[in-house]
Amino acid sequence: MDFFSAVKRNMTTAAYAQITGRASRSEYWWFYLFTVLVTAAADTYGGTLGNLASLAFFLPGLALLVRRLHDVGRSGWWFLIVFTIIGIPVLFYWLVRASDAGANKYGEGPARA
Repeated sequence: MDFFSAVKRNMTTAAYAQITGRASRSEYWWFYLFTVLVTAAADTYGGTLGNLASLAFFLPGLALLVRRLHDVGRSGWWFLIVFTIIGIPVLFYWLVRASDAGANKYGEGPARA
């Protein structure tokens, strides 16, 4: 999935807050890059605008994180591991890991572009 497809899918369609299904590694990281760029640009124009941008990306970012965890065979509740001491590296590993081949209990694998 390319940059524009990831942004379009997660900001303009039903995937905005969809936590069912799976999301590819490229979809997650392209959307993450988009949120970082937009939030940084908004922060340069004032703290309030940056806060609004962060708030706008919270729900689709969380939903995409859950779908990405589904893609590697983990429950979406595993995102809570980030609140433990060892949680951040473990979560990062799952986010950069390759997708499970074929279908898993969360559905078919994401379409490859």
